[in-house]
Amino acid sequence: MEKKVYNFALIGAGGYIAPRHMKAIKDTGNRLIVALDPNDSVGIIDSFFPEADFFLQPERFDRHLDKLRRQGENKVDFVSICSPNFLHDSHIRLALRNQANAICEKPIVLNPWNIDALEDIEKETGFRIYNILQLRLHPQIIALKEKIQNGPADKIYDLDLTYITSRGKWYHYSWKGDVEKSGGLATNIGVHFFDMLGFVFGKIRLVAVHHSSPTVVAGFLQYDKARVRWFLSIDPKYLPEEIAAKGQRTYRSILIDSKEFEFSEGFTDLHTRIYEDILAGGGYGLEDARQSVEIVYQIRNAKPFGRMGDFHPYLLKVD
Repeated sequence: MEKKVYNFALIGAGGYIAPRHMKAIKDTGNRLIVALDPNDSVGIIDSFFPEADFFLQPERFDRHLDKLRRQGENKVDFVSICSPNFLHDSHIRLALRNQANAICEKPIVLNPWNIDALEDIEKETGFRIYNILQLRLHPQIIALKEKIQNGPADKIYDLDLTYITSRGKWYHYSWKGDVEKSGGLATNIGVHFFDMLGFVFGKIRLVAVHHSSPTVVAGFLQYDKARVRWFLSIDPKYLPEEIAAKGQRTYRSILIDSKEFEFSEGFTDLHTRIYEDILAGGGYGLEDARQSVEIVYQIRNAKPFGRMGDFHPYLLKVD
């Protein structure tokens, strides 16, 4: 039986993450037939799908999808969404309105109630909304989940999550530096970790914030089976000396009961694996994404209470 080739559209073709989606579409034997971005620096498309149509205006892009749907033969089956966080909800709706499934980067939306509305639209249209939660397919994380599940039933693990990914001045002037558009620092760089921790350690029970600023946010999370002190920053001055000395600008560490959990390898093809999973009938949907959206929403709206209680040791470095 001949494999079906699906037609894809992509929103946000000029963004950082878009090439991973283009590669995933190509690696799974499908085709990108149309892309959208308000900026025209999208030459990366030539590396994957040079024949794809391209639009700068969302109205013309929407009209094109509608035209393809009415013609039938080249109807778009999936819309991949790599746009800024605050536009995800609208772009998901655009996809389903054009009778296509949506594959959206995280956070799928900024507010928990947006998920409720999108669930209603899924039911009305019969089309699906998928979220890119690629860490759930990372081999080391799957192995960790199995280890926790097979371990002592009453065991509660103590974790320290540290993630420092240096960003320049541009960050604060972009949509990422605008809380209304990005959801804030914890949403931008932390949501995938919070989802992964829930995937491994269960439901969230407590969300606390010790510190919040444009460059550092830190706090405490209680899951069913883990107590997590977390520290997220885009300021390179918090990098460990040995990391900075090597000229590296990113540091990621997860300590589980004081032991380093190593998962630095295996990231290369996770988007492709997510696409394979979706096309095989799997994929992670709205309910899978809900908990991490609720966590970052609570962090964004919490009142930080300073260095009290069980705080991350890196907070001692913060003025």
